[in-house]
Amino acid sequence: MTDASVTQFLAELAHQRRASPHTLTAYRRDLALLAAGAGGRPLADLKSHELRRQAMRLHGQGLAARSVARTLSAWRAYYRWLARRGELAADPCAGLRAPKRPRVLPKALAIEQAAALLAPMAGDDGTLALRDRAMFELFYSSGLRLAELVSLDVTGALDLADAEVTVTGKRGKTRTVPVGAKAAEALRAWLARRAEIAAPDEPALFVGRRGRRLTPRAVELRLARRAREAGLGLRVHPHMLRHSFASHVLQSSGDLRAVQEMLGHASIATTQIYTHLDFQHLAKVYDAAHPRAKQK
Repeated sequence: MTDASVTQFLAELAHQRRASPHTLTAYRRDLALLAAGAGGRPLADLKSHELRRQAMRLHGQGLAARSVARTLSAWRAYYRWLARRGELAADPCAGLRAPKRPRVLPKALAIEQAAALLAPMAGDDGTLALRDRAMFELFYSSGLRLAELVSLDVTGALDLADAEVTVTGKRGKTRTVPVGAKAAEALRAWLARRAEIAAPDEPALFVGRRGRRLTPRAVELRLARRAREAGLGLRVHPHMLRHSFASHVLQSSGDLRAVQEMLGHASIATTQIYTHLDFQHLAKVYDAAHPRAKQK
């Protein structure tokens, strides 16, 4: 790196702003990428279109969108520093945007996989097994978040007579969602045996061996074990049941607004990601069934 202004910029970051060694190393590397593409010209002379071209070149060479965004962040910090020093007439990074990151769709179980996960198994008549089946049936039936599930108490939230459960989600927002027939059946079986392990003063709906409220980590471990026992051959985490609930309800009903309310999403834009899951399902059906879908 021969550009003296970069050396000064990094020195100021280190001594005046007390940037971490990790940040300094990243900025030095990202500005070196910029200098390598500048052909020996001072970085202060580069224009917006040249920076845009360099960013596109990095992305075209296989640098992930997240990494390009981090690189642009370093470039912006450097050019803002130059502007404050009065060495630029205009900031060449103004309006420069990173490439869009690919949308990561939530993973959902197929309907058949969800059925296999929740199907009765040998030994399911034990107290802990009854608890686990009730937890996972409720999870999948009502699309709860993990924190909502473990925070449930025996009284006040669960109404099996009306087949509904009331939970408090993000930002303290309360919602009431239906409880399916299979989940209600599993919950009744668990509640009939809960007193065998629950401490007398414990209000939690779901408790562990010691009689106290289950932790989120305990639920994760029990679900992973259940998936192994069901022979699913994949790692199943709690949020996957919530994704599966949303995907399967949307596939059957097509009612995005209803799914939004049951999930407790503040914006329907958050729920719309499940329309992509729905299309994936349709695409698989099309590929499997349509004679002109694929070349044989």
